[in-house]
Amino acid sequence: MLTACGSDSDTAGSSATSSTSTEADPFSVPESPTPDSTCPRAAPAGGGTPEWALPGSTGSVAVTGSTDTAAPRVDVQAPFSVTETQVQTLKPGDGPVVADNATVLVCYMGVNGRDGAGFDNSYERGTPVDFSLDSVVKGFQKAIAGQKVGSTVGVAMASADGYPDGEPRAGIQPGDSLVFAIKILDASR
Repeated sequence: MLTACGSDSDTAGSSATSSTSTEADPFSVPESPTPDSTCPRAAPAGGGTPEWALPGSTGSVAVTGSTDTAAPRVDVQAPFSVTETQVQTLKPGDGPVVADNATVLVCYMGVNGRDGAGFDNSYERGTPVDFSLDSVVKGFQKAIAGQKVGSTVGVAMASADGYPDGEPRAGIQPGDSLVFAIKILDASR
């Protein structure tokens, strides 16, 4: 299950700002999501125009956000890398602004820029996840904090904001840039 976005604060030599070892699992699946808080499992439609196309230091990425009935699509021309994290609002929401330390409920998929392989996907499971923004990697925080609930966001995450030392359980090697498509369903303080 979700291993790639959790905080690396317990990793030796980590530069994460949070260093508590008693953090709850940031990716626990809500026990009983409401019908309005599910992740669509249907494959995205092929073709169409992406809402975000980004050339990287190497390669490029094109992201099409999720809809009410389909998962997002992330197309990577690998190897894709960025030296600075880039965030793009694909579809703005109309809910409240997400605070820096909020607990959020999201659907998301993560793709490794090195090879274009997906490494985590709540859309495939059909169930959103909730976690505190204090307990995830910096690039995930940058993507979500300040957005409005209901927004769909794309983020191309520099290795420094993700896993600079890699995350073998998710197939992430040191230096890999990551790409996420995220739908923010809810947020609370």
